Amino acid sequence: MKRTSIALLIFTAVIINYVDRIALSIASKPIAAEFGFTPVQMGYLFSGFLWTYVVCLIPIGLLVERVGAKRMVGGGIAIWSAATVMTAATSGFGSILMARLVMGASEASTFPACGRIIRDWFPEKERGLVTTLFNGGSSAGPAIGAVATAGLVEYAGWRSAFVVLGIVGYIWLIAWLYWYTTPEKAKWLSEQERQKIIRERNGNQPGIKATIIARPSSLRFLLSQKSVWGLVVTQACLVYTAYLFLTWLPSFLQSTRELSTMNTGYLTAVPYLITIVLGVTIAWASDRILSSEGVRAGGRRNFIAAMAVLSLLILLAPVVSELWELLLVLTLVLTGSTTGAGLNFTLASDLLRNPADVSRVIAITALGGNLFGLIAPIITGYVVAATGSYDWAFAVAASLLVVGAVATLTLTRKPINPEFGPDPVLFPEDMVKA
Repeated sequence: MKRTSIALLIFTAVIINYVDRIALSIASKPIAAEFGFTPVQMGYLFSGFLWTYVVCLIPIGLLVERVGAKRMVGGGIAIWSAATVMTAATSGFGSILMARLVMGASEASTFPACGRIIRDWFPEKERGLVTTLFNGGSSAGPAIGAVATAGLVEYAGWRSAFVVLGIVGYIWLIAWLYWYTTPEKAKWLSEQERQKIIRERNGNQPGIKATIIARPSSLRFLLSQKSVWGLVVTQACLVYTAYLFLTWLPSFLQSTRELSTMNTGYLTAVPYLITIVLGVTIAWASDRILSSEGVRAGGRRNFIAAMAVLSLLILLAPVVSELWELLLVLTLVLTGSTTGAGLNFTLASDLLRNPADVSRVIAITALGGNLFGLIAPIITGYVVAATGSYDWAFAVAASLLVVGAVATLTLTRKPINPEFGPDPVLFPEDMVKA
């Protein structure tokens, strides 16, 4: 299946996205030493990325249909790779913060645009697997980035590390511009595969044409839909745990297990790598078990709720005694939170009856998740400082996971219909001939 190349392209885009995100954290020690930054200053630099990322998600989601997914993704990685390279030329706090702000704004293009790409390129029964693989880049990125950036910083210096990482983004961009187009226009796609995609991406339902051109629904209309709020709340509760681990897992391992920095890096990478395999397997099962009717009715919510429940194992993290037991717990918690978040994006696509609304709803959903991701490390820091342990910090995450499970089961039970009827229809077979 040649369409798998599209899945791999967007998967690697998210990997690069997350490698560039965490590069500053990995290189923080030599950067702080060179410029004399305090921990408070470094904290602002770490969080600065999310300031513009969160602000830009919805505006960029609204632009996807107007600009096009190819230009949005390509432009995004061109700008954030430039910001990564420019970090190497910074001379102090202000210039580094500016590079992080630019990076955050441009990386906000990835999830909304790729959500539409997945809807366009993959049959309904494959979307769970592909979306989870795509979202799995958020696990592969930290794992690969932690090791690769550390090696670059150690052997070439932190400035050279940022230059190399930026160049990697431009290499990917060349492949993207050469390879990506819509299924209707892809000359490298066989006619049989093209027709399968067009026929099945909206459920292969008798009497329904594949892609009806319709105007995107307004933001006000989408925010009035209970199912949209169910997606947002669920994403927020799952991403809280994912970001807690992304920011605090190394410190937790070092403070509770007395591990060296290098061993902490390796042990941080292991759960993330295993999570990718488990997540893809679970997503594949959701595609195979659910019928087309079950998918369109939002049956994937049951898998999401199960993932939230699986992540409740976070309560065991402070109490298990053996290191292998801790790694098992951490792996299962990460699998639950990241796989659940990926399937929640798929559920959004399942429930939406207008493909033109996909990028907007995914942007809204991602905004909810990242708002909670933004506060997760802050709340955790305050709780750990106040209690002297991680027990209550993990308990806060567990309580939100329960809320997320309830939200997906109760609030996402209705499809999200278009606000407007279709415009004069242009059917896929017409577009193929054109």
